[in-house]
Amino acid sequence: MLKKLFKLLMFFTVFTVACYAVLLLFVKTHKEHAIDELTAGTETFDEQLAALIKNQTAAGDQKKSAARDTGSSNQQAASNKTLEPCPVNPPELVGPLLVEFKTERSLDEVRNLVGSDLQLGGRYKPPNCIAQQKVAIIIPFRNRNDHLKHWLYYLHPILLRQQLDYGVYVINQDGDGTFNRAKLMNVGYAEALKEYDYECFVFSDVDLVPMDDRNLYRCFDSPRHLAVAMDKFGFQLPYNNYFGGVSSMTKEQFLKINGFPNTYWGWGGEDDDIYNRIFFRKMSVSRPDFQTGKYKMIKHERDVHNEPNPVNPDKIRHTSHTMDSDGFNKLTYNVKQIVKDVLFTLITVDINDPPS
Repeated sequence: MLKKLFKLLMFFTVFTVACYAVLLLFVKTHKEHAIDELTAGTETFDEQLAALIKNQTAAGDQKKSAARDTGSSNQQAASNKTLEPCPVNPPELVGPLLVEFKTERSLDEVRNLVGSDLQLGGRYKPPNCIAQQKVAIIIPFRNRNDHLKHWLYYLHPILLRQQLDYGVYVINQDGDGTFNRAKLMNVGYAEALKEYDYECFVFSDVDLVPMDDRNLYRCFDSPRHLAVAMDKFGFQLPYNNYFGGVSSMTKEQFLKINGFPNTYWGWGGEDDDIYNRIFFRKMSVSRPDFQTGKYKMIKHERDVHNEPNPVNPDKIRHTSHTMDSDGFNKLTYNVKQIVKDVLFTLITVDINDPPS
């Protein structure tokens, strides 16, 4: 009897030790996996972008081939189906939106959440109707990575519901020289037209998100000022001639005013110069109402090398004399790099900024 009991105790002892060993192995493996996930989650925007550039360099030919194959398939499918124009008033708009910037998301998370319907380069075309307009969204940019993720997260679903044939172009100023927002927007216009026959151009600051999707990102009979009611200004215009934040123009309207000035280095003045150009070309500015035109701005400190320039305000008084010689017709720049993500096309450019 004692011998059987001893054997039974030995069996349970060996069984317990084996279970404990298995448990330790599982905990170790799970912990290492969790650490890997945590490390991956803290990957910075720049690291993700560097990985994207590396992947595109390694697989560029494959992507081009796949894009050609996809384009051929899409053209064949389109030829087999006659599409009607999309409605002037998109049917899936929801009106007022809840916008908040406290939730942090990685670029991968934004891709997973809003990128499933997009094509490489931040491109989209309605599958079941012909868009009212072909629209290029131009974002002047430098060192606003977190802002860009918020913008992409909110804007892509809005633009899809608006049934636009659109592409998103982030125009990144190379180097640490003085920032020039207006010149970057000129660059965006030129580069977007190299890719597609866009009819309409929306110029948007990266820190502004619309609070109502009925504020259509398209062009109208006159230049359109979209950001008419920012929370920063108490949801009112700061002054009647204000044309800042987000605006849209057709190709004809843009060329009529010779694009934007190239000489406004640093913060301030270029928006008023653009408004003056519209006025001197005898066009008016159209706007949505203050409810539809509400925007929320991401709070931030003033950017380094984008300080207010005391020279800029005086230039505004001379727009009528300078607009024919300072604008798109005198634009010079050098493209340093073009990177295509499913959420955007990032174009890094040297715009010949003056020495500091």
